[in-house]
Amino acid sequence: MSKIANDSLLKAARREVTNRVPVWYMRQAGRSQPEYRKLKEKYSLFEITHQPELCAYVTRLPVENYDVDAAILYKDIMTPLPSIGVDVEILTGKGPVIHNPIRSIKDVEQLGKIHPEEDIPYVLETIKLLTEEQLTVPLIGFSGAPFTLSSYLIEGGPSRDYKKTKAFMYAEPKAWFTLMDKLGDMIISYVKAQIHAGASAIQIFDSWVGALNIEDYRFYIKPIMERIFSELKTEKVPLIMFGVGATHLALEWNDLPLDVVGLDWRMPISEAKDKGIQKALQGNLDPALLLAPWEVLQKKVMSILDEGMQQPGYIFNLGHGVFPEVDPETLKRLTAFIHEYSEMNLIHR
Repeated sequence: MSKIANDSLLKAARREVTNRVPVWYMRQAGRSQPEYRKLKEKYSLFEITHQPELCAYVTRLPVENYDVDAAILYKDIMTPLPSIGVDVEILTGKGPVIHNPIRSIKDVEQLGKIHPEEDIPYVLETIKLLTEEQLTVPLIGFSGAPFTLSSYLIEGGPSRDYKKTKAFMYAEPKAWFTLMDKLGDMIISYVKAQIHAGASAIQIFDSWVGALNIEDYRFYIKPIMERIFSELKTEKVPLIMFGVGATHLALEWNDLPLDVVGLDWRMPISEAKDKGIQKALQGNLDPALLLAPWEVLQKKVMSILDEGMQQPGYIFNLGHGVFPEVDPETLKRLTAFIHEYSEMNLIHR
Protein backbone atom coordinates (compact mmCIF):
# COMPACT_ATOMS: atom_id res chain seq x y z
CA MET A 1 0.00 0.00 0.00
CA SER A 2 1.28 3.44 -0.98
CA LYS A 3 2.13 5.83 1.85
CA ILE A 4 2.42 9.62 1.72
CA ALA A 5 6.13 10.27 2.31
CA ASN A 6 5.94 13.96 1.40
CA ASP A 7 3.07 15.65 3.25
CA SER A 8 4.35 19.24 3.00
CA LEU A 9 1.25 20.37 1.07
CA LEU A 10 -1.08 19.01 3.76
CA LYS A 11 0.98 20.69 6.50
CA ALA A 12 1.00 24.04 4.67
CA ALA A 13 -2.77 23.81 4.13
CA ARG A 14 -3.14 23.43 7.90
CA ARG A 15 -0.74 26.38 8.41
CA GLU A 16 1.87 24.15 10.02
CA VAL A 17 5.62 24.69 9.67
CA THR A 18 7.28 23.04 6.63
CA ASN A 19 10.95 22.71 5.69
CA ARG A 20 10.28 24.15 2.25
CA VAL A 21 7.41 25.68 0.30
CA PRO A 22 5.26 22.96 -1.33
CA VAL A 23 4.44 23.47 -5.00
CA TRP A 24 2.05 22.06 -7.57
CA TYR A 25 0.63 23.55 -10.78
CA MET A 26 -2.94 23.76 -11.98
CA ARG A 27 -3.26 21.77 -15.20
CA GLN A 28 0.10 20.16 -14.53
CA ALA A 29 -1.29 16.83 -15.78
CA GLY A 30 -1.42 16.86 -19.57
CA ARG A 31 -1.33 20.03 -21.65
CA SER A 32 2.38 20.55 -22.32
CA GLN A 33 3.80 17.09 -21.60
CA PRO A 34 5.12 15.19 -24.66
CA GLU A 35 4.06 11.82 -23.19
CA TYR A 36 0.52 13.16 -22.81
CA ARG A 37 0.43 14.64 -26.31
CA LYS A 38 1.39 11.25 -27.70
CA LEU A 39 -1.49 9.64 -25.78
CA LYS A 40 -3.90 12.29 -27.09
CA GLU A 41 -3.10 11.24 -30.66
CA LYS A 42 -4.81 7.97 -29.82
CA TYR A 43 -7.28 8.76 -27.02
CA SER A 44 -9.72 11.57 -26.19
CA LEU A 45 -9.94 13.11 -22.69
CA PHE A 46 -13.14 11.11 -22.18
CA GLU A 47 -11.39 7.85 -23.15
CA ILE A 48 -8.37 8.53 -20.91
CA THR A 49 -10.50 9.33 -17.84
CA HIS A 50 -12.55 6.15 -18.35
CA GLN A 51 -9.44 3.93 -18.23
CA PRO A 52 -8.10 3.98 -14.65
CA GLU A 53 -4.60 2.69 -15.48
CA LEU A 54 -4.18 5.29 -18.22
CA CYS A 55 -5.71 8.10 -16.16
CA ALA A 56 -3.49 7.24 -13.18
CA TYR A 57 -0.44 7.39 -15.47
CA VAL A 58 -1.36 10.89 -16.72
CA THR A 59 -2.08 12.04 -13.14
CA ARG A 60 1.21 10.86 -11.66
CA LEU A 61 3.41 11.89 -14.62
CA PRO A 62 4.02 15.49 -13.37
CA VAL A 63 5.10 14.16 -9.96
CA GLU A 64 7.68 11.95 -11.67
CA ASN A 65 8.77 14.58 -14.21
CA TYR A 66 8.71 17.78 -12.14
CA ASP A 67 9.07 16.58 -8.51
CA VAL A 68 5.96 18.55 -7.46
CA ASP A 69 4.57 18.03 -3.94
CA ALA A 70 1.08 16.90 -4.99
CA ALA A 71 -0.76 15.26 -7.86
CA ILE A 72 -4.13 16.52 -9.05
CA LEU A 73 -6.54 14.01 -10.52
CA TYR A 74 -6.71 14.19 -14.32
CA LYS A 75 -10.34 14.77 -15.24
CA ASP A 76 -12.68 17.57 -16.28
CA ILE A 77 -15.14 19.60 -14.20
CA MET A 78 -17.84 18.22 -16.52
CA THR A 79 -17.17 14.63 -15.36
CA PRO A 80 -20.11 14.28 -12.91
CA LEU A 81 -22.73 16.12 -14.98
CA PRO A 82 -23.93 13.24 -17.24
CA SER A 83 -24.83 11.39 -14.03
CA ILE A 84 -27.52 13.97 -13.24
CA GLY A 85 -28.95 14.07 -16.77
CA VAL A 86 -26.79 16.64 -18.57
CA ASP A 87 -25.99 15.89 -22.22
CA VAL A 88 -22.44 17.26 -22.42
CA GLU A 89 -19.80 16.82 -25.10
CA ILE A 90 -16.23 18.13 -24.89
CA LEU A 91 -15.18 19.41 -28.32
CA THR A 92 -11.51 19.94 -29.18
CA GLY A 93 -10.75 23.63 -29.52
CA LYS A 94 -14.14 24.66 -28.11
CA GLY A 95 -14.53 23.00 -24.74
CA PRO A 96 -17.74 21.66 -23.13
CA VAL A 97 -20.95 21.93 -25.17
CA ILE A 98 -24.29 21.27 -23.42
CA HIS A 99 -26.91 19.86 -25.78
CA ASN A 100 -29.79 20.28 -23.30
CA PRO A 101 -29.13 23.71 -21.74
CA ILE A 102 -31.25 24.95 -18.83
CA ARG A 103 -33.92 27.46 -19.79
CA SER A 104 -36.60 27.10 -17.08
CA ILE A 105 -37.35 25.77 -13.63
CA LYS A 106 -38.76 22.65 -15.32
CA ASP A 107 -35.31 21.94 -16.78
CA VAL A 108 -33.78 22.39 -13.32
CA GLU A 109 -36.30 20.08 -11.66
CA GLN A 110 -35.50 17.33 -14.17
CA LEU A 111 -31.88 17.14 -13.00
CA GLY A 112 -31.25 13.96 -11.01
CA LYS A 113 -28.84 12.85 -8.30
CA ILE A 114 -25.37 11.38 -8.60
CA HIS A 115 -24.57 7.91 -7.25
CA PRO A 116 -20.77 7.95 -7.47
CA GLU A 117 -20.09 4.22 -7.04
CA GLU A 118 -22.50 3.42 -9.91
CA ASP A 119 -22.09 6.54 -12.07
CA ILE A 120 -18.34 7.27 -11.96
CA PRO A 121 -16.64 4.04 -10.78
CA TYR A 122 -13.71 4.73 -13.13
CA VAL A 123 -12.88 7.97 -11.23
CA LEU A 124 -12.91 6.19 -7.87
CA GLU A 125 -10.85 3.29 -9.23
CA THR A 126 -8.24 5.75 -10.58
CA ILE A 127 -8.00 7.40 -7.16
CA LYS A 128 -7.57 4.03 -5.43
CA LEU A 129 -4.86 2.97 -7.88
CA LEU A 130 -2.95 6.20 -7.27
CA THR A 131 -3.30 6.41 -3.51
CA GLU A 132 -2.98 2.71 -2.67
CA GLU A 133 -0.18 1.77 -5.06
CA GLN A 134 1.50 4.62 -6.94
CA LEU A 135 1.84 8.00 -5.21
CA THR A 136 3.98 9.07 -2.26
CA VAL A 137 2.59 12.64 -2.36
CA PRO A 138 -1.00 13.77 -1.65
CA LEU A 139 -3.60 13.40 -4.38
CA ILE A 140 -5.84 16.44 -4.84
CA GLY A 141 -9.38 15.67 -5.94
CA PHE A 142 -11.61 18.42 -7.27
CA SER A 143 -14.98 19.65 -8.45
CA GLY A 144 -16.36 22.65 -10.23
CA ALA A 145 -18.43 25.01 -8.06
CA PRO A 146 -22.14 25.73 -8.58
CA PHE A 147 -21.78 29.08 -10.36
CA THR A 148 -19.15 27.84 -12.80
CA LEU A 149 -21.06 24.63 -13.55
CA SER A 150 -24.34 26.52 -13.93
CA SER A 151 -22.67 28.94 -16.36
CA TYR A 152 -22.03 26.03 -18.74
CA LEU A 153 -25.48 24.55 -18.13
CA ILE A 154 -27.27 27.83 -18.90
CA GLU A 155 -24.99 29.28 -21.61
CA GLY A 156 -24.76 25.91 -23.36
CA GLY A 157 -20.95 26.14 -23.42
CA PRO A 158 -18.09 28.53 -22.68
CA SER A 159 -18.96 32.23 -22.45
CA ARG A 160 -17.11 35.55 -22.31
CA ASP A 161 -19.71 37.55 -20.37
CA TYR A 162 -22.10 35.02 -18.71
CA LYS A 163 -25.05 37.26 -19.56
CA LYS A 164 -27.52 34.38 -19.98
CA THR A 165 -26.41 32.96 -16.62
CA LYS A 166 -26.75 36.26 -14.80
CA ALA A 167 -30.05 37.06 -16.52
CA PHE A 168 -31.42 33.67 -15.37
CA MET A 169 -30.10 34.33 -11.85
CA TYR A 170 -31.81 37.73 -11.66
CA ALA A 171 -35.05 36.82 -13.46
CA GLU A 172 -35.66 33.33 -12.07
CA PRO A 173 -34.51 33.36 -8.42
CA LYS A 174 -36.60 30.31 -7.48
CA ALA A 175 -35.16 28.28 -10.35
CA TRP A 176 -31.67 29.62 -9.58
CA PHE A 177 -31.67 28.57 -5.93
CA THR A 178 -33.15 25.18 -6.86
CA LEU A 179 -30.29 24.76 -9.33
CA MET A 180 -27.74 25.78 -6.67
CA ASP A 181 -29.15 23.18 -4.27
CA LYS A 182 -29.13 20.41 -6.88
CA LEU A 183 -25.56 21.19 -7.92
CA GLY A 184 -24.59 21.52 -4.25
CA ASP A 185 -25.98 18.04 -3.51
CA MET A 186 -24.08 16.63 -6.50
CA ILE A 187 -20.79 18.30 -5.50
CA ILE A 188 -21.01 17.10 -1.89
CA SER A 189 -21.67 13.47 -2.92
CA TYR A 190 -19.07 13.57 -5.68
CA VAL A 191 -16.31 15.07 -3.52
CA LYS A 192 -17.02 12.84 -0.52
CA ALA A 193 -16.70 9.81 -2.81
CA GLN A 194 -13.29 11.10 -3.99
CA ILE A 195 -12.15 11.52 -0.38
CA HIS A 196 -13.40 8.06 0.63
CA ALA A 197 -11.54 6.60 -2.35
CA GLY A 198 -8.29 8.17 -1.10
CA ALA A 199 -7.99 11.85 -2.13
CA SER A 200 -6.02 13.74 0.56
CA ALA A 201 -7.14 17.28 -0.33
CA ILE A 202 -9.86 18.91 -2.44
CA GLN A 203 -9.86 21.99 -4.64
CA ILE A 204 -13.14 23.61 -5.62
CA PHE A 205 -12.81 25.48 -8.90
CA ASP A 206 -15.17 28.43 -9.22
CA SER A 207 -13.32 29.52 -12.33
CA TRP A 208 -15.83 32.07 -13.62
CA VAL A 209 -17.44 33.43 -10.42
CA GLY A 210 -15.32 36.59 -10.76
CA ALA A 211 -18.03 37.74 -13.19
CA LEU A 212 -20.18 38.56 -10.14
CA ASN A 213 -19.88 41.55 -7.81
CA ILE A 214 -19.59 41.07 -4.04
CA GLU A 215 -23.25 41.86 -3.30
CA ASP A 216 -24.55 39.31 -5.81
CA TYR A 217 -22.00 36.73 -4.63
CA ARG A 218 -23.20 37.11 -1.04
CA PHE A 219 -26.86 36.70 -1.99
CA TYR A 220 -26.85 34.20 -4.86
CA ILE A 221 -23.74 32.08 -4.24
CA LYS A 222 -22.35 32.27 -0.73
CA PRO A 223 -25.17 30.31 0.99
CA ILE A 224 -24.59 27.22 -1.16
CA MET A 225 -20.81 27.53 -0.74
CA GLU A 226 -21.33 27.65 3.04
CA ARG A 227 -23.33 24.43 2.84
CA ILE A 228 -20.87 22.65 0.55
CA PHE A 229 -17.80 23.48 2.64
CA SER A 230 -19.59 22.83 5.95
CA GLU A 231 -20.55 19.34 4.77
CA LEU A 232 -17.09 18.61 3.34
CA LYS A 233 -15.36 19.91 6.48
CA THR A 234 -16.57 16.81 8.33
CA GLU A 235 -14.23 14.71 6.14
CA LYS A 236 -11.18 16.40 7.72
CA VAL A 237 -9.12 16.94 4.56
CA PRO A 238 -7.79 20.35 3.45
CA LEU A 239 -10.25 22.29 1.29
CA ILE A 240 -8.96 24.80 -1.28
CA MET A 241 -10.99 27.48 -3.07
CA PHE A 242 -9.96 28.99 -6.39
CA GLY A 243 -11.36 31.30 -9.06
CA VAL A 244 -9.92 33.45 -11.85
CA GLY A 245 -10.41 37.21 -11.76
CA ALA A 246 -12.12 36.78 -8.41
CA THR A 247 -9.73 38.39 -5.94
CA HIS A 248 -12.46 40.89 -5.03
CA LEU A 249 -14.18 37.84 -3.47
CA ALA A 250 -11.14 36.60 -1.52
CA LEU A 251 -12.41 38.03 1.78
CA GLU A 252 -15.76 36.31 1.19
CA TRP A 253 -13.88 33.00 0.80
CA ASN A 254 -11.96 33.75 3.98
CA ASP A 255 -15.33 33.62 5.81
CA LEU A 256 -16.15 30.14 4.50
CA PRO A 257 -15.27 26.94 6.41
CA LEU A 258 -12.37 26.09 4.10
CA ASP A 259 -8.60 25.90 4.62
CA VAL A 260 -6.82 27.51 1.67
CA VAL A 261 -7.65 30.60 -0.41
CA GLY A 262 -6.24 30.28 -3.93
CA LEU A 263 -5.26 33.59 -5.55
CA ASP A 264 -4.73 34.44 -9.20
CA TRP A 265 -1.96 36.89 -10.17
CA ARG A 266 -4.07 40.03 -9.71
CA MET A 267 -3.66 40.25 -5.93
CA PRO A 268 -0.20 39.97 -4.31
CA ILE A 269 0.15 37.51 -1.42
CA SER A 270 1.14 40.40 0.89
CA GLU A 271 -2.00 42.35 -0.03
CA ALA A 272 -4.20 39.35 0.75
CA LYS A 273 -2.62 39.13 4.21
CA ASP A 274 -2.90 42.90 4.74
CA LYS A 275 -6.61 42.73 3.88
CA GLY A 276 -7.15 40.23 6.67
CA ILE A 277 -7.14 36.84 4.96
CA GLN A 278 -6.20 34.43 7.73
CA LYS A 279 -6.45 31.14 5.83
CA ALA A 280 -3.49 29.46 4.21
CA LEU A 281 -2.77 30.98 0.79
CA GLN A 282 -2.05 29.34 -2.56
CA GLY A 283 -0.70 31.02 -5.67
CA ASN A 284 -0.01 33.02 -7.64
CA LEU A 285 2.43 33.26 -10.55
CA ASP A 286 0.95 34.58 -13.80
CA PRO A 287 1.25 31.48 -16.05
CA ALA A 288 2.32 33.75 -18.94
CA LEU A 289 5.62 34.20 -17.09
CA LEU A 290 6.41 30.54 -17.78
CA LEU A 291 7.03 31.70 -21.37
CA ALA A 292 9.39 34.52 -20.29
CA PRO A 293 13.22 34.32 -20.08
CA TRP A 294 14.41 32.39 -16.99
CA GLU A 295 15.90 35.50 -15.35
CA VAL A 296 12.54 37.32 -15.56
CA LEU A 297 10.64 34.29 -14.27
CA GLN A 298 13.11 33.68 -11.44
CA LYS A 299 12.95 37.28 -10.22
CA LYS A 300 9.14 37.21 -10.04
CA VAL A 301 9.09 33.82 -8.32
CA MET A 302 11.56 35.04 -5.68
CA SER A 303 9.31 38.03 -4.99
CA ILE A 304 6.23 35.79 -4.58
CA LEU A 305 8.11 33.35 -2.34
CA ASP A 306 9.48 36.16 -0.16
CA GLU A 307 5.89 37.27 0.51
CA GLY A 308 4.51 33.76 0.96
CA MET A 309 7.24 32.59 3.34
CA GLN A 310 6.61 35.29 5.95
CA GLN A 311 4.50 32.85 7.98
CA PRO A 312 3.38 29.19 7.83
CA GLY A 313 0.51 28.37 5.48
CA TYR A 314 1.72 28.99 1.94
CA ILE A 315 1.56 26.78 -1.18
CA PHE A 316 3.18 27.90 -4.43
CA ASN A 317 1.04 27.59 -7.57
CA LEU A 318 0.14 29.47 -10.71
CA GLY A 319 -2.64 32.03 -10.90
CA HIS A 320 -4.31 29.79 -13.50
CA GLY A 321 -3.41 26.66 -15.47
CA VAL A 322 -0.30 25.64 -17.41
CA PHE A 323 -0.45 26.64 -21.10
CA PRO A 324 0.13 23.91 -23.73
CA GLU A 325 3.08 26.00 -25.05
CA VAL A 326 5.05 25.77 -21.78
CA ASP A 327 8.30 23.78 -21.97
CA PRO A 328 8.17 20.93 -19.41
CA GLU A 329 11.83 21.63 -18.61
CA THR A 330 10.79 25.08 -17.37
CA LEU A 331 8.40 23.52 -14.85
CA LYS A 332 11.05 21.04 -13.73
CA ARG A 333 13.62 23.83 -13.26
CA LEU A 334 11.06 26.07 -11.54
CA THR A 335 10.04 23.37 -9.04
CA ALA A 336 13.67 22.71 -8.13
CA PHE A 337 14.30 26.45 -7.70
CA ILE A 338 11.22 26.91 -5.45
CA HIS A 339 12.35 24.01 -3.25
CA GLU A 340 15.97 25.18 -3.02
CA TYR A 341 15.20 28.87 -2.50
CA SER A 342 12.58 28.21 0.16
CA GLU A 343 14.77 25.69 2.02
CA MET A 344 17.47 28.36 2.30
CA ASN A 345 15.21 31.32 3.10
CA LEU A 346 12.27 30.11 5.20
CA ILE A 347 11.83 32.60 8.04
CA HIS A 348 9.47 30.65 10.31
CA ARG A 349 11.55 27.56 11.15
